[in-house]
Amino acid sequence: MTENADLDDFDHRIIAVVRLNNLEPARIIAQRVGLSESAVLRRLRRLRAIGVIVADVSVIDPARLKPAITMHVLVQLQHSNLRAEQAFAMKIQRQPEVVAAWHVTGQTDFLLIVAVPSIEEYQRFSDEILAADEDVRMFETLVSLREIVRFDPLRAQRLT
Repeated sequence: MTENADLDDFDHRIIAVVRLNNLEPARIIAQRVGLSESAVLRRLRRLRAIGVIVADVSVIDPARLKPAITMHVLVQLQHSNLRAEQAFAMKIQRQPEVVAAWHVTGQTDFLLIVAVPSIEEYQRFSDEILAADEDVRMFETLVSLREIVRFDPLRAQRLT
């Protein structure tokens, strides 16, 4: 289990800024949160070292890339045990078509977001990765027709 980090108000303010733009210069962050640039840099190093900031990523607009079809795939395993769940999780982490995945509760065990350039590519993915896996009992594919709400860092809630 992950322990909660001991964060103060300055840490939370810094996190709010980098959550929106992880490329924001330290001098700008310092102005926004009321600290010196060196203090901000020290705090950012600490937040990374203790695992509060786990990655600096870019949110990509799929519409700007080659055309893609987005599938939401519900996967139910034959056996809901730790070994099977870990093996499946490791397997899907290696698949470039899987752009997001969650281990979930309910009738299914996993929810995958799969982005492929064509229905033929999804057929190949589902045949080779899902249907061929003896631990997969069944899977259901939901095809996205259009995006209604996109992940928006401005909407992200502070978790503490």
